[in-house]
Amino acid sequence: MHRATTRSTGYLWNPAAETQPRAERAALQGERLRSQIARAYERVPFYRAALERQGVQPGDIRSIADIERLPFTVKDDFRVTYPYGLFAVPLSEIVRLQASSGTTGKMVIGGYTRADLNVWGEVMARTLAAGGVTADDIFQNFYGYGLFTGGLGLHIGAETIGATVLPMSGGLTRRQLMVMQDLGVTAIGGTPSYTLVIAEMAHEEGINLRSGTKLRVGFFGAEPWTEAMRQEIEEKFGIAAFDIYGLTEVIGPGVAAECSQHNGLHIQEDHFYPEVIDPETGLHLPDGEMGELVLTCLTREALPLLRYRTRDRLALTHEPCPCGRTSIRMQRVKGRTDDMLSVRGVNIFPTQIEQVLLSQPDLTSNYQIVVDRQHDQLDVLEVRIEAKDGVHQQSDTANASLAAAVTRELHQMLGLHAHVLIVAPHQLPRSEGKVKRVIDRRHLIE
Repeated sequence: MHRATTRSTGYLWNPAAETQPRAERAALQGERLRSQIARAYERVPFYRAALERQGVQPGDIRSIADIERLPFTVKDDFRVTYPYGLFAVPLSEIVRLQASSGTTGKMVIGGYTRADLNVWGEVMARTLAAGGVTADDIFQNFYGYGLFTGGLGLHIGAETIGATVLPMSGGLTRRQLMVMQDLGVTAIGGTPSYTLVIAEMAHEEGINLRSGTKLRVGFFGAEPWTEAMRQEIEEKFGIAAFDIYGLTEVIGPGVAAECSQHNGLHIQEDHFYPEVIDPETGLHLPDGEMGELVLTCLTREALPLLRYRTRDRLALTHEPCPCGRTSIRMQRVKGRTDDMLSVRGVNIFPTQIEQVLLSQPDLTSNYQIVVDRQHDQLDVLEVRIEAKDGVHQQSDTANASLAAAVTRELHQMLGLHAHVLIVAPHQLPRSEGKVKRVIDRRHLIE
């Protein structure tokens, strides 16, 4: 039977924490921040030196309002102190190590005590409960397992709730579909790009995911995605799709998640204090202004991270949410301050290009952005995008017309010309984890 896409109502996993009055939460945040500053100063030589350079002693921090007096932490600090230099506990108290894959240099190492794992389970339970997951659900997890935090983060949250977990990890797409159907899976989690790979395989196999499964909700993150991708996932799977957010440096997934209102992601700010700053000046920005997200861990034992510059671009809002949660909400990430492309002097974020591409009904969500520069020539921006089945076989004139339309829309969005190349279905690389959307060849030029 055809099933219409419906929004899950969700529920509160920890009502006392999630609906805590803001004044009470601010007092709790201040108390927890003071404790973390003391731990960092006493146990982490890196932070002792950083605080002393800033002219700050632990006793100087009296409330959460004093947080702007603290120094920032950046990703390079993890590499300078690699592997354990930011830990506040001995390895004998560390029960798990996770790490980001990284693109250059050393991995970013995150350590967890037993108490840290309990916090992770708590915030991930809140995340999944917001989408309505209960102990009656069967949760299929195709986030990658291993050092990457995605798989084990969703896993610990589902187990905390009491759901039945299928730890599939990525890959083996036909088996993913078989398990989904045969075992009565009701909830899923993974990267949005790989989720659409599964949908593509289902189409090829003649499987109707809407009527042929019991799916009703999914949780997606670990890479940028847009409302158009959400609509595509919801339409193909017949589910409500929830955006989730996290970082290895902070804890992994569980930092923030959407509620049933889908009007921003609630930050679990009793554990992770958020700020938005001007990425150039480092100064605090008010509600609603786009800037760089900074996070401070208020309860992590192993890693008392202070004012970590995430490089993610977004805005915050304190406006009340109809769901009843009183936490700050963050907008969906609009891009990163360090993956911004500067092409012929114009600043571009890949999500801007994705927004245009996914607005075209004849194109798929599989695309690639290539930036190149020949010797003594201007930058060249090329956008490669797959056409949907049947579209690419149309006349050359029709394909040229479609490419021209996309080119015009990109020019309106970006303010510069992009070469648009429409390719046949299945021509661009697929990914079982985070998809690589951008290829910047300019760094290869001498």
